[in-house]
Formats: sequence, structure tokens, C-alpha cells
Amino acid sequence: MFQNVLGKLVTETVRVHRCVNYAPLTQRVTAASGSVRSFTAVKDEVQPPFDAALLQFLVCPLSKKPLRYEAETNELINDDLGIAYPIIDGIPNMIPQEARLLNKDTDTPTTPTQG
Repeated sequence: MFQNVLGKLVTETVRVHRCVNYAPLTQRVTAASGSVRSFTAVKDEVQPPFDAALLQFLVCPLSKKPLRYEAETNELINDDLGIAYPIIDGIPNMIPQEARLLNKDTDTPTTPTQG
């Protein structure tokens, strides 16, 4: 019984070793990395357009009020709180900690508070 198991183990191991390519690892890695495009070399000058139809669904996460799209700065603006949410690669970043405060003439808090 053990001879059958040992014989199959040796036979299967020999078959596997015949199929394995023993090229050095560095050659395989350099060949694969040569075809990979470098993300730092790619410069996207044009931002993807923001779909203005999303404005009917998107609200400020702090005040739950509607937002206004500012095309010049590519941001969603909450006029009540004076907060601008950036749009990165066509996707609104609605994280309050990453929002930019707008300069307002009225006396308002300088940091957004979560309600």
C-alpha cells in the first residue's frame, strides 16, 4: 500500500518538475514590468466631466441641503455653510474633513461641525 502511494508521489513530482520553467525570477519580473505603463508618466490634463444630473440626488452630508456645482473650480458648493466639496476624476468627494472652506463676509464658524 505504501509503495503505491510513494510511487504515485514520485511520478507526480517528476511530471511537475518537467513542466515548470526554471528561468531566473529576475528575468521574469523584468520582462513583465517592461510592458506595464507607468502611472506617474501619464498626465491627464482634462478632468472627466461632472454629470450635473447628480445634483438632484446629492446633498451636503452636514446640513442635508442641496449643493450647487461650480464649473470653474470643479467643486460642489454648499452656500449655507460655506463649504466646497472637490470633484476628483468626475467623482464628488463628499468627506467633510476634506472639504474646502469658502471665504464668507458673515460671521460663521471657521471649521465645519458634524451635526
